[in-house]
Amino acid sequence: MMQQILFYAFAAVLVASALAVITLKNSVHAALSLVLTFFTAAGIWILAEAEFLGLALIVVYVGAVMVLFLFVVMMLDIKPEAMREGFIRFLPVGVVVAAVMLVEMLALIGLKTLQAVPLPANPAAAAGSNTAWLGQALFTKFLLPFEIAALILTVALIAAVALTLRKRSGVRTQKPSQQVLVQRDERLRVVKMASEAPSNGESA
Repeated sequence: MMQQILFYAFAAVLVASALAVITLKNSVHAALSLVLTFFTAAGIWILAEAEFLGLALIVVYVGAVMVLFLFVVMMLDIKPEAMREGFIRFLPVGVVVAAVMLVEMLALIGLKTLQAVPLPANPAAAAGSNTAWLGQALFTKFLLPFEIAALILTVALIAAVALTLRKRSGVRTQKPSQQVLVQRDERLRVVKMASEAPSNGESA
């Protein structure tokens, strides 16, 4: 019963924070709402006993990607005075997000403490971990969707590189494929000149 109540509570926070991401006009407030969205989604994963996915979502997205987003958004304002004012202005939203994350964390810890650990019917399933089950499912039952997702990510990476390497007028670029084919006779020419002694009126 407690797990179901927490699930609906986390789902309500998740929907509200996701709506705040696309409705708030302030980019910093939207990024903080996205942090709360990721953290709440990780809490729902942990409630569903997918601890590896929840921790990966927190470490990768909340701990790395969103920190980078916030850093870029805060550094877009070049004026240091405006940046100092921005920290104070964004402080209430940051405190609210941190408070909600703390409440969710305490709720998860309390649920794991109060909940009795059921004995699994299969002793072999108890020996395995969530990570091992996930890896076995990905590389056996869901191998084709996993490979398709990897192919899509590879195509997206190549497309991003191709977009950044577009030609611009007035910019000099190197061409390594042509540089390695250059011969010595094409770039170097030895010119023989007769040496002449300077006249008396000219300085050496």
